[in-house]
Amino acid sequence: MNRYYPIRCDGVIRRDFIRIGSLTALGLGLAHWFNRSASAAVGNAKAKHCILIWLDGGSSHLETFDLKPDAPQEVRGPLLPISTSVPGIQVCESFPGLASRIKHAAIVRSMTSPLGEHNLGTHYLLTGYPPTPALEYPAIGSVVAHLDKETRTLPKHIAVPNFGVGGQRISGNGYLPKAVRPFEVGGNPAQADFRVQDLDFYPGFDGQRIDRRRQYLEALDRFSRGVDESSEPPAKPLEQAYRLIASPEAKAAFDLSKESAETRAKYGPRTIGQSTLLARRLIEAGVPFVTVNYPGWDTHQNLYTQLKEGYTGAKQPVGLIPSLDLALSALVDDLVDRGLLDETLIVVMGEFGRTPKLNTQGGRDHWPRVFSVLLAGGGVPGGRVIGASDATGESPKDRPLTPADLAATIFTLLGIDPQQLLHTADGRLVHVSRDGKVVRELIG
Repeated sequence: MNRYYPIRCDGVIRRDFIRIGSLTALGLGLAHWFNRSASAAVGNAKAKHCILIWLDGGSSHLETFDLKPDAPQEVRGPLLPISTSVPGIQVCESFPGLASRIKHAAIVRSMTSPLGEHNLGTHYLLTGYPPTPALEYPAIGSVVAHLDKETRTLPKHIAVPNFGVGGQRISGNGYLPKAVRPFEVGGNPAQADFRVQDLDFYPGFDGQRIDRRRQYLEALDRFSRGVDESSEPPAKPLEQAYRLIASPEAKAAFDLSKESAETRAKYGPRTIGQSTLLARRLIEAGVPFVTVNYPGWDTHQNLYTQLKEGYTGAKQPVGLIPSLDLALSALVDDLVDRGLLDETLIVVMGEFGRTPKLNTQGGRDHWPRVFSVLLAGGGVPGGRVIGASDATGESPKDRPLTPADLAATIFTLLGIDPQQLLHTADGRLVHVSRDGKVVRELIG
């Protein structure tokens, strides 16, 4: 079993990390991440960045943001609700940090989807489009990267530690160029020896040799364009790749050792905490979209232990929910202290919820009919709940909202018109978000 990334019930595990340095030695590799396409104006929205914390496997709404203390025992489950700093809003007892900061967050309790399989549900939530065999849609973060006009050294959509979601069947970029596929940092940010894989020069190739390769390939590119005058001048992916590898500032953005021991402790010892801290560093360095992948939420068995306790012998709580609480609380505090919360949208979600009744193994199974999502910062009015589920958390009771609605809202918060048109490789026109309706309660 992989040490860092739990296996879901479908047996899928992410191992496919990007090998940068070896290809860079040949003048390739990172170049495809920066092969820019035509971009459109992003606008002047309040949110300039987004951190998506992806609860891979599907978190239980009944044990996180939508507890049912008055329901029968087999429905309400083993975790208790606690009051928050906003009267009338309750969350799970394992979210004491979030409870005291709920004025910054909004909870949607009426998300609904027909797709209860991991890969299908993941595609719908991450793209805003139900999957279809005819076309793979791009993830929200990749659309943001595609439409970003700024020239940046760092990739515009970064996944921490990886984009290991959807059973490896979701590329992230979909029909968009590979340049906007999520750049995976790899490794485990919680480890003392963490470093981004192959971000340094390939062994045997120093800066001068790489620079000579770059100049040679640029000359070759100029020659090829001179031969074919009808072709459009390509972007300079190699130049962008070179800037990333050669930039001390870019490397510094990934360097968690620059954070104090106190700050790192605030985020918690687990991978989710240190990944979230890294996400904060990346948006401070100008990255528009960071996806933090937090696996392990496919709790078919022994839900109480997995969600609340985790493994034994640790000095801090290490269950899924307490670890998320530490990471979220520290992130909100850091963004507030740095004056970045208003321009940084935080989204916490997974591909679906869990069944309204506990199964015979003390867990819950897949349940897309109703589930919860949390948003904070980025212009989202905090201290409120949008929509409601019924008395047992089985179906939406009020204000049912779809993943398409959520995607349209996220795009709007980031200054992207959901009705804007994108182009597939074969020239088809596709809306950024065709069917979604913006959730006005989430627009400040």
